[in-house]
Amino acid sequence: MGELIKRYSNYIEAGCDEVGRGCLSGPVVAAAVIIDENFEQNLINDSKKLNFKTRIELDSYIKDNVKSYAIAELPPSYIDEHNILNSSIHAMHAALDKLTIRPEFILVDGNKFHPYNFIPHQCIIKGDSKVLAIAAASILAKNYRDLLMIDLHKEFPEYGWQKNFGYATKQHQQALIDHGPTIHHRKSFRLKYD
Repeated sequence: MGELIKRYSNYIEAGCDEVGRGCLSGPVVAAAVIIDENFEQNLINDSKKLNFKTRIELDSYIKDNVKSYAIAELPPSYIDEHNILNSSIHAMHAALDKLTIRPEFILVDGNKFHPYNFIPHQCIIKGDSKVLAIAAASILAKNYRDLLMIDLHKEFPEYGWQKNFGYATKQHQQALIDHGPTIHHRKSFRLKYD
């Protein structure tokens, strides 16, 4: 694993990422992280490349050692009304709103973002595997959402959310056919039959 870029500029940088765009159920969750220039953690990488146990262990370390972090979620009803791309960006804006330090530059995973409070930003494709602050944000967002879906599984066990986390697995799609949608499902999303 190559070393992630710690700084892109001399400004106070916030890294942003979201999780849950491709799911049939659950919220879209975003995190924003401002790291200290002395922040060191060699295990941090794109959350998709880390197993659940490692991500959970890194969660506390990130929260205890960054300058500021925030997590925000938007529910399925919001996603249905505003579409998933806009909802993902609005969730990132909501996370930025909650930071205790105002960033001077925003680094965003992906290729789409709406201007935020006149603060310059840069979109970075695969930023969660290139930039430390974005990777840290990806871990916080994924942990938050995965734990939320595991908790919701207790109320709706037939959908298998403790394993699929709301993504469109065959089991999840079959459960939707058998049981119909819950309040946590996105009504605007369609099943993906093989």
